[in-house]
Order: sequence, then structure tokens, then C-alpha cells
Amino acid sequence: MESLANIVQKNCHISDARFAGNYTLCIYLLKMREYYRWEQNIPYTSKLSYDQIGSWLAAREGLWDEVEENDYHSLPIGNAIFDPLDNELVNQQLEQHKLIYSGGYASYGKPVFFLAEMERKTVFEDYTLYVAGHELARDLTAPPGMASNKTIFIRKESLRRFIWEKFEESHWHKQENPLARALACYDFHNQPDQSLENMASMETDTVLHHEIGEIQASKVLGDVWDKMVMDMPRSQIEFMARAIKDHIADAVSTLPRLIENREDAQIHFYFANFTAMRKMLFPSLYEAYQVWQQQGSISALEELTERSKEHWTALAAQMLEIFDASQVDGYSEMQALIESKSL
Repeated sequence: MESLANIVQKNCHISDARFAGNYTLCIYLLKMREYYRWEQNIPYTSKLSYDQIGSWLAAREGLWDEVEENDYHSLPIGNAIFDPLDNELVNQQLEQHKLIYSGGYASYGKPVFFLAEMERKTVFEDYTLYVAGHELARDLTAPPGMASNKTIFIRKESLRRFIWEKFEESHWHKQENPLARALACYDFHNQPDQSLENMASMETDTVLHHEIGEIQASKVLGDVWDKMVMDMPRSQIEFMARAIKDHIADAVSTLPRLIENREDAQIHFYFANFTAMRKMLFPSLYEAYQVWQQQGSISALEELTERSKEHWTALAAQMLEIFDASQVDGYSEMQALIESKSL
């Protein structure tokens, strides 16, 4: 399996070489910092050497220059060769080795690959859930949750790293906000390792239900939606479209789960990751969170969650009508529509 991990890692390097330039400089450096910690197996609580990161970063960018034009490698397993995007067949071969693999597409069409030790495989309602533990190969993009058809991958190691990055971020921007409130539900200062494990276990449930929501949203929106978003210029309209799909996913799955659980830490952390674009399109949801935080009443969140399903689905349908009628010429009309339909 070491040979397989090396090949998957090569595919990760090719994908990173082609797409790392899509990030802003700030996001890029933060991602590389986290990637360096993973690759060098540095404990979360250990301070990073910026001189060593700088040398590593220069070497990695040099490697990317060498492999950017390479084709993605097929995966040899046993006596067969598999396409790196054929998750189902690859995982059928790897289950006996207690390994889990995924090759799929993330934002902006970036291929994302990873190979990890498999903690468990379960069937959740009519979804197949794989929980990945220690990661043997990964790329710069390491989303804690990924979904394809009715298969969901939860990457616990990536989730722990994501949470730890948020914990460190809280030291840079000391203020009273949803992130600080979420972290205050745990004892990171005295028991960082245990707190990280407890928080990751809690947030696994949120990630799972968001991925279920993504699958359900994709069914509602159809394949044309994905084509429309892929064809959009990388500008305000694309970020709006992605935020609208996230709002649909959360309205049908994530938010109902948070409301059902009534766990303060989960609700705070959800809004700690509420992006500026999503807040701009759905300001009333953040206001409902503030009401809950200040008064303890969750009724406004419940009411908005139910109402938003119809709102965002109807708006998405209008966007698809514009796209069908005018294709690329309709983006300005689409953006004006979205701006008039904030909730």
C-alpha cells in the first residue's frame, strides 16, 4: 500500500500544481502552513519554524513547476489498473486492507484525492458513510467532508486540523464572536488534545448532515446547475451561486439537525464558519442566531429554516431560467436578481 500512497500523492501534487494559484495569497499561505504541519507530522501544540516552512514552500513550488503538465496516474491495485476518479471500484479493492480512497472534484473543478486508514463504514439511512482516520496521501485542499451520489466521506484528521487552525486563529483575533463562544465550550487551554478530540467528534455530526444536504440540494438543482456554476467567471456571481446551494443544503439538513440537537457548541461553530457572502445573502439567519445567543430562544432559527427552503429553491430555479434563456449573457441579470432577493 506504500506504493499506492505514493501514486495518490503524485496525483495530489499535479492537482495542486494546476489549481493552487486560484487562492488569494493569504488563504494560500494559511493552507500551505497547515499542509506543512501534516506532511512533516508536527504535533498541533508544537510551534512551527517559519524558516523551515519557507524552504519547504520553495521546494514544493519547484516540484509543482515540474509536474504541472503531467497526466494523472492510474492506480494499480492487485492485478488491475483503476481510473483515479473511480471511487467505487477502488474502494471495493481497498476495504479488505482497511483503507479508504476518494478522488473527486471540489470548488472550481479542482480534483481532490486522498488515501487514508478506514475507521469505519456504515449505512446511515440510505447513505453509505466512510469515516477516514490517519491520512496517507492528500493534497492542499483537505475538506473535512466530501459527498458523491449517496456516498459520504468524513475525514476526521482533516476536521481536527481545521478545528485546530480555528483555535489558533482565535488567538490572532481576540474578540467576542461565534468562534470564541464555540471554543469556550471546551477546555483547550488546559486539555488541548482531549478538547480537540471532543470537538471533532461533535462536529463530525454537523459535517455529515451538511454533506447529506449537499446531496439533496444537488438532486433539487440538477446537473444544469453544476454546468452553470462551472461556466461562471470567477467573480461575485459565482460566489453567490455557491452560497445559495449551501443555503439550500443547510435548510434541508444541517440547520434542522442543529436545532434538533440544541448543542450550544455546534450552533456557535456553525455560525463561526458562516461566510461573509452567506451572511450578506441571508442576514436574517445571523440575526436569528444573535437572538438565540442573547435570549435563549431558538424559535426564530426554526421559522427561518423552514421558510428558507422554499426561498432559496425558488431563487435557484429563477437563476436556471435565466441561464437557459441567455447562457453567459445572463450573469448580470442573475446577480441583480440575487441582490434583490436577500432574506
